[in-house]
Order: sequence, then C-alpha cells, then structure tokens
Amino acid sequence: MRRFKNSDIQSFEQGPTSPGSLRKKVAALIESSTTYRAKVDSFDHESGQYRIVLQGTLDTQDNPFEEE
Repeated sequence: MRRFKNSDIQSFEQGPTSPGSLRKKVAALIESSTTYRAKVDSFDHESGQYRIVLQGTLDTQDNPFEEE
C-alpha cells in the first residue's frame, strides 16, 4: 500500500468521492500512522447519519525501502 504523506490530508476534502476511493484513503492513512483512534462524534438513529472522527499521528520518518 502507498505511504500516506502530509500533503495527502487535503485529499479528504475533495469530493464527491466513491466509497472505494475513500476506503483506500482511510486505509492508507491508518497504515501510515504510528497511533490512531476513532471516536463516534454523533449518530442520528432516525436518519442514520453519523460523524466519526479519526485522530492519530502520521509516521513522517523516511523509509528508503518504500516505493513512491
């Protein structure tokens, strides 16, 4: 999987995006983080709308063996 970089953070606000594309971005972010957690910020039982907050620390160390 491609390493998530600091500059990729802005890509979350570009939309609309497909569920598959968003899934890949979130997976890359989590895989490239040293710590992470998710918090359910809100959930509306009637409409099904939800808000989940991801918080973590992106691993910014260079890995010479990683593909660009």
